[in-house]
Amino acid sequence: MDRKIEKKKWTFKRVGTMAAVATFGLFIIYLIFLRDTSSRLYVDKDKMTIATVQQGRFQEFIPVDGVVRPIATIHIDAVFGGRVEEIYRRDGAQVDEGDKILRLSNAQIEMNYMQQENAALEVLDRYQNTRLGLERNLFSLQRQLIDLEYRLDIAKKNYERKKRFYQKEVISEEEYENAYREYHFATRNYEIGLRTLEHDSVYVAQQMDAINESIDRVQSNIHMLHHTLDNLIVRAPIAGQLSSFHAERGETKSPGQNLAQIDVLDGYRLRARIDERYVNRTYVGQPASFDYGGETYNLEINKIYSDITGGAFEVDLQFNGSEPSGIRRGQTIQLRLEFSGVADALIIPRGGFYQATGGNWIYVLDASGSQAVRRPIRVGRQNIHHYEVMEGLEPGEQVIVSSYDGYGGKERLVFR
Repeated sequence: MDRKIEKKKWTFKRVGTMAAVATFGLFIIYLIFLRDTSSRLYVDKDKMTIATVQQGRFQEFIPVDGVVRPIATIHIDAVFGGRVEEIYRRDGAQVDEGDKILRLSNAQIEMNYMQQENAALEVLDRYQNTRLGLERNLFSLQRQLIDLEYRLDIAKKNYERKKRFYQKEVISEEEYENAYREYHFATRNYEIGLRTLEHDSVYVAQQMDAINESIDRVQSNIHMLHHTLDNLIVRAPIAGQLSSFHAERGETKSPGQNLAQIDVLDGYRLRARIDERYVNRTYVGQPASFDYGGETYNLEINKIYSDITGGAFEVDLQFNGSEPSGIRRGQTIQLRLEFSGVADALIIPRGGFYQATGGNWIYVLDASGSQAVRRPIRVGRQNIHHYEVMEGLEPGEQVIVSSYDGYGGKERLVFR
């Protein structure tokens, strides 16, 4: 009789197969979920610069080159063109205000001056003759009035005397009436003469005022003509040192041409060029400083030039307080142009990493110091020494600040 043989459920083969499947599944899970999939690169630690994140004092500034210039420079331009006839001073000479520098000749201007001056003198002579005639007429009326007053006085006294004689019946009535008529005639003549003088005096006064104003205008025009001709002589507008002056006798200068400049050497200022990126952050009164001879000197911007050329604009800076005694015109001095005051901040040293990351991320060393991991950060202000870190780092952490060329932006750097 046959006996039924029961099949075993857990054979070696089956157990081995299940173990292999389980092992493979765990391997897949490891590959998907547990394995470190970040890209890495093996590098030499000795070839990089590592710095420590610090909490310290920070001030934002940029270095700019300032050129020493006189405190004030006055440019001298030719008012009229002409031929150089005489040179009174040479380049580099010290001049006082009003000193002659050179003399130009211009035949056309000189001829026009003579013609206009003659015409003005003729007009002035006519006005003066008219004024003299009015004064003579007024004097004549005054003499006539004096004569009429004299005749009135004689007629009045004669009338009063004959009136007494007539009352005493010494003279005839006809003689008395003649005396009265003469007195009345003299009185009327005097009254008319007086009114004529008063009327003519008002008219003459008005005419004299108008003539005097006209004479003043003509004399002013003559003075302007003299001043215009005097512009052919170039004079120093202020005291200082004559510079950029190049002229020779016989040379022709054009109207408006720059002839020279005068530098006021009572002090100095600095002219600096600033990158156009900072145009919206630059303002009048902005502080700057530099070290010279072991001392620090402070300045501030007092003028900003709006023109941008070659990717930069210019500013003038004046000293706040004392000036260094050893500086000279044309000397170049490196300034620190300040954009903020000194304040506490999280800082890291400047380095080549910024060119590759733009300050958006950095490699941070782990606690073991055997590798560095890429971490996003945010960099704020900067100066020539440090970057200000706004977020992403903590004080005491170590970061790689040297150049990232050749790292390819890997997630992790492993030190060999």
